[in-house]
Amino acid sequence: MFSALSTVFRPLMRLGLVAQIVLGIVAGVLLVVISPDAANSVGLLGQLFVKALKAVAPVLVFVLVAAAIAGHKQGQPTHIRGVLLLYIVGTLAAAVVAVIASFLIPTELSLDLSGVSGNPPSNIGEILNNLVLSAVNNPVKALLEANFIAILVWAVGLGFMLRTASDTTRQGLEDLSEAISGIVRGVIRLAPLGIFGLVANTLAESGIGALLGYGQLLGVIVGCMLFVALVTNPLIVFWQIRRNPYPLVFECLRGSAITAFFTRSSAANIPVNLALSERLNLDSDTYSISIPLGATVNMAGAAITISVITLATAHTLGIPVDFGTALLLCVVSALAACGVSGVAGGSLLLIPLATSLFGIPTEVAMQAVAIGFVISVVQDSAETALNSSTDVLFTAAACHRADARQG
Repeated sequence: MFSALSTVFRPLMRLGLVAQIVLGIVAGVLLVVISPDAANSVGLLGQLFVKALKAVAPVLVFVLVAAAIAGHKQGQPTHIRGVLLLYIVGTLAAAVVAVIASFLIPTELSLDLSGVSGNPPSNIGEILNNLVLSAVNNPVKALLEANFIAILVWAVGLGFMLRTASDTTRQGLEDLSEAISGIVRGVIRLAPLGIFGLVANTLAESGIGALLGYGQLLGVIVGCMLFVALVTNPLIVFWQIRRNPYPLVFECLRGSAITAFFTRSSAANIPVNLALSERLNLDSDTYSISIPLGATVNMAGAAITISVITLATAHTLGIPVDFGTALLLCVVSALAACGVSGVAGGSLLLIPLATSLFGIPTEVAMQAVAIGFVISVVQDSAETALNSSTDVLFTAAACHRADARQG
């Protein structure tokens, strides 16, 4: 029997990971059509996959960043500054695209929801304060709670302290990094089964009926994300590498966006992005830091979500928005997006911060947040796909630019 199963699945194993994931998506859709009850039952596969990624990501980031810095040789260049610049430019550009689209396609919301509650940040200062406090959190607690800001701070600090350690100590840290990376590769190989479970369970529970009432809002948000992914980001990459950016763009979308779309977590997609960066032969000293950092601060998709829903709320209430306020909204959305956690739905609770620019009461803003959760089946998936794939794209662009200068 085992031999027969091996014969059946051998052709599938020969396919690439992306092809296997596509088959998992198709199988999940077919299962929903044939048997919704069975689709609900296989949701456990998706939950296990996402939990495995989330479980290994904090440890991987901590060890990988510490090992990369500890093993960094004096005089060996990294390209973190260039990546950070692209993160900032990309997030601001995404906010501008969202604001322009919102003016071109005004959208109204049905603000009649009740019983909505939440605890959003009240201002930019509170977000920055929370980030600073998160950075000095207990390292054990940070690992347990997947607080990637604190994990990065402790990993960077430990890495710098170990740069003067003995070769044996640094080699041991490198061996530990390789061992954890091996575990991650094993988890990623299970992605087709995990995504099969995620697709089947999501469609069985939510379907598309809940999305139809907010089709225009969802269309504007997803349209902006597609425009950023296929037009704005390629222009930014072209500015860096001065050649056709689309082969690199599509490689990052194919290798990162697909898994991010279904896991709906930038943090969970960190191992996928690290593996993709390795396949692209990027500088390991750079991507071992820029990828975890990007999952925390590079949030173009979040900036789009915040801007579009904020302006839709203002339009619904008949509040005029002048050019200066729109520009301020771009900056606020970009800054707020940097405070978004790397988990599903993280951007929605920052909408009241942006709506406060227009004097919109928190109660009304939270109704807009509730609408965001209605469309989040697609919105949050597309947002995470854009955020996560852009981490690798901008890292690759910065590395290629630096290599071209050195060459």
